[in-house]
Amino acid sequence: MSETVERHEFGAEVGRLLDLVVHALYSEREIFLRELVANAADAVDRRRFEALTDPAISLPAEAQLRIIPDAEARTLTIADPGIGMAKADLSQHLGTIARSGTLAFAKSLAESQATDKPSLIGQFGVGFYSAFMVADRVEVTSCRAGSEEAWTWASEGRGDYTLAPAERDQPGTTIVLHMKEDAGEFLEPFRLQAIIRKWADHITIPIMVARDGKDEPANEGTALWRKPKAEVTEEQHAEFYRHVAHAFDTPWATLHWRAEGMLEFSALLYVPGMKPFQAVEDARESKLRLHVRRMFITDSAALLPPWLRFIHGVVDTEDLPLNVSREMLQATPVLARIRKAVTGRVLSELKTRAKDTEDYAKFWENFGGILKEGVWEDAEHRQDVAGLLRFRSSAVAGWTSLAEYVARMKEGQEAIYLLAGDDAATLAGSPQLEGFRAKGVEVLLLADGIDAFWPERLGSFDGKKLVSITQGVVDLSKLAGDAPEGDAADVTLLLARLKEVLQEEVSEVRATDRLVDSAVVLAAGQYGPDLQMQRMLRRAGRAEGAGQPVLEINPRHPLIRKLAEAVATETNLAEKAGLLLDLARVQDGDAPRDPAGFARRVAQALALEG
Repeated sequence: MSETVERHEFGAEVGRLLDLVVHALYSEREIFLRELVANAADAVDRRRFEALTDPAISLPAEAQLRIIPDAEARTLTIADPGIGMAKADLSQHLGTIARSGTLAFAKSLAESQATDKPSLIGQFGVGFYSAFMVADRVEVTSCRAGSEEAWTWASEGRGDYTLAPAERDQPGTTIVLHMKEDAGEFLEPFRLQAIIRKWADHITIPIMVARDGKDEPANEGTALWRKPKAEVTEEQHAEFYRHVAHAFDTPWATLHWRAEGMLEFSALLYVPGMKPFQAVEDARESKLRLHVRRMFITDSAALLPPWLRFIHGVVDTEDLPLNVSREMLQATPVLARIRKAVTGRVLSELKTRAKDTEDYAKFWENFGGILKEGVWEDAEHRQDVAGLLRFRSSAVAGWTSLAEYVARMKEGQEAIYLLAGDDAATLAGSPQLEGFRAKGVEVLLLADGIDAFWPERLGSFDGKKLVSITQGVVDLSKLAGDAPEGDAADVTLLLARLKEVLQEEVSEVRATDRLVDSAVVLAAGQYGPDLQMQRMLRRAGRAEGAGQPVLEINPRHPLIRKLAEAVATETNLAEKAGLLLDLARVQDGDAPRDPAGFARRVAQALALEG
């Protein structure tokens, strides 16, 4: 037999090429098994296709892909009943990378990423050479369907390969990997089964792993997303959702469709029915799974924007160039178009579901805070996301939308008024709302962390400017409604004295007519951050960027009237000014500057009152 062995040189640059493939293209060694299973699955699909016109090469009824680890011999065998390769195919396909040369290979790599031509997932070439990440020697024995001749290709990946006649009683390909000393984990059946479940669970051909002399199934082999929507039951959806989401609930919404035309892909997405259990998110990125021809490629392709990262599921396409590396997919134009299409479909579904107020409230309470991030960071979809937002309100029970708010606006009202804080229930009782309630003006109550940021980016909705009621001076005089009762005191001198004693702690002291029952309230300057943003900056240790608040006083309040009358002779104004500032802080949910001192002064005031 040795006399018939043919030896072929790869070429002078093969070492550099293999080093690129083995060490630069893949981030995980287990990828080799994904590549070889992908090749096998593609070979099976091609045999099925060719059998349509040549029934003589039809697949056996019990066709399956077998993976056989042999720890004693330190070999891993992968056998498939696919289309197989003739001698010329082995030489051409398994030698392509070497004959290309480093420069030609790099050029081919760049071209494959810049085009959107369909590419078979199992194209022999670079993917096949990932086997050398774990093997010192690779042997490929193959018989082309329709032929009885078999050949073995063998190489140690060092500059040459051999071709020799062989025997194989059925069409297909058998790959034998002689494993490296440090690759023993890939000879353990449980490890192999875990890799298959991770990367190829839904390949349609059964994948069997030999263990203790018996073949055990390693994949389910049913791609639900490729089945007609009507053929998938709710129970199947629930089971698959729990598998891909690692969850225990049932999905709130299921999106199952196939896109056809210029762009073709199948998608099966789920919106969870409950919040995830983790207290802190690991990363702000979508983990939607990308498959090609049912083969799992990655869950890091950013198929949805970060503000839809709570959605789980699968997108499966055949329109991606995959002849080099799955890690390079993100740059392909096809993937960008898939992202756009999938995002648009999710937004459309949410708009439809939002028409059912009670049902949508369940979704909003779970994921509304995340969805708001889209207004802040996604200019393309900002207006669409804004229409999906829901809020608590000072005027109506339950959740309300921006569109519903605009429909209820008073005649002459030109802005959408917002109040942001840490808790909606606390905001509902805030003195900031007193003047607005007196005028019958609704205010939206924002209590998510992101609420300090996104209104500035949105700017307006339906032609109405978004305005924080704690920022600048809000003029309500043009609107019909009850005016504040009582005569206003002359607080000119009081304002000057308060500003003098509080100059280190407030930027301004001014009178306001937006208070009814309260003596004081805090506000922010017109052009700086509003009160909630100031709080967040201080909590983050960035007090220098927060600025100082404005102290507003109610000249009609008995306390302010009394201070105004006695200000000329008041000897303890600094103490009382500090108490007013602390009252304003407490009303807005902040701690007083000196909690112990504040408690002491309140106790003294109560004692005097008694």
